[in-house]
Amino acid sequence: MPDRAGVHLAARVHLRLVYAFLYIPILVLMVLSLNRAGLPTAWTGFSLKWYGVLAESPAIVSAVRNTLVVAVSATVISSILGTLLAMGAERLNRSSTLDALLFAPMIIPDIVLAIALLSFFTLLNFTLGLHSIILSHVVFNIAFVCAIVRTRLRNFDHSIIEASDDLGAGRFTTFRRITLPVIFPGVLAGALLAFTLSIDEFIIAFFTAGPGESSTTLPMRIYAMIRFGVTPEINAMATIVMFVSFALVLLSQRIDRGSTQP
Repeated sequence: MPDRAGVHLAARVHLRLVYAFLYIPILVLMVLSLNRAGLPTAWTGFSLKWYGVLAESPAIVSAVRNTLVVAVSATVISSILGTLLAMGAERLNRSSTLDALLFAPMIIPDIVLAIALLSFFTLLNFTLGLHSIILSHVVFNIAFVCAIVRTRLRNFDHSIIEASDDLGAGRFTTFRRITLPVIFPGVLAGALLAFTLSIDEFIIAFFTAGPGESSTTLPMRIYAMIRFGVTPEINAMATIVMFVSFALVLLSQRIDRGSTQP
């Protein structure tokens, strides 16, 4: 049998190869976004001009604005509904069937959920636009918010609610002054994750968006641009989106980890 040192060495090598496979393409993309040349095959010097080109593009600015409207709106709605759903689910008896139904949007393939939502909107003769994208994002964001808030609720000391009731506080007062402050780190972590997912999401937005630029989000704009080839503007845009997404996910994990520690 191989010795323990050899096993650890093999595991470290394997881990480094996996990280290299995952992150070297991202590093190449970041470097190419700083290339002065318009072609990705020749390096002609360091330049930030492609980031300036993005800021001067009306189509990009409009797509960013639409993305922020969708992400903020979907985050607010899904955070409220997901928190209430988590609180209601925790009061019920534990059921694997109930958990499967609650978290189904997290595991259903995006293409399946997108087709289902489009069919539902068509059945209702619902006009598509930014509002339909927002509602669609709320559908799958609720499950993520619910999962994170339930993690916080499992470490919740319910005796403080009973003490609040004994002191004569109403349910709304207890929720506002006792329950919400305690679970707020979990709610905030869920909201940050929901915001990140809404910014990055493409398939569902593509299927449920209306016609024209008024409902084109940033991932949809990137898809439209990349059909004509990868340009430095796309590399710069992808780099910005990647940094924002990484920062929000790391912040969400840090808040959630801190909220579950005793």
